[in-house]
Amino acid sequence: MHASLCDFLSDIVQNAIESGASLITVDMREDERSIACTVTDNGKGMSGEVQRKVTDPFYTDGIKHKGRTVGLGIPFLIQAVDAVDGDFTLKSQEGEGTTVAYRFPLQHIDCPPLGNVVSTLVSMLAFPGTYDMVVTRSLELPAGCDGYELERHVLIELLGDFALGGTLNMLRTYVQSQEAALDEIRNRRT
Repeated sequence: MHASLCDFLSDIVQNAIESGASLITVDMREDERSIACTVTDNGKGMSGEVQRKVTDPFYTDGIKHKGRTVGLGIPFLIQAVDAVDGDFTLKSQEGEGTTVAYRFPLQHIDCPPLGNVVSTLVSMLAFPGTYDMVVTRSLELPAGCDGYELERHVLIELLGDFALGGTLNMLRTYVQSQEAALDEIRNRRT
């Protein structure tokens, strides 16, 4: 079950990686009213028929997870977005890639919590594979604006192999420092 907004993001990014994408862009924008995420990949994409089917929790292609008879990621996301009067779009072109975008209004009583952004971004960046990922994170509040960008290939060049514990520690420390700057802005408005 998806307990946080970060769980949804992680699930969509994992789908993009497993679709064979060589480039994944993640845009995570937050303001005082909402948080919006857009994940775009250049993976295998989906036909119109598959796009209609992925919204059904009882559909799975049977390839990605052999033996699984349900595919709950997109249906859970759509259900959560609908529950808070948010927005969801899915655009895909077979052989070209997929874009999943969603927005949650933060003031809605049923909006899931944000979750652990640092752990989510670190795990997404460290997921095995030869893909590149660009994460853009921004916060816009009356008290100020800030943001940061993470490029997977640059981080690997600077820090080293993400399969090593020390490298993951450095990555986590760096992402924590970026999120701490956003927390400073949040704390100014209270």
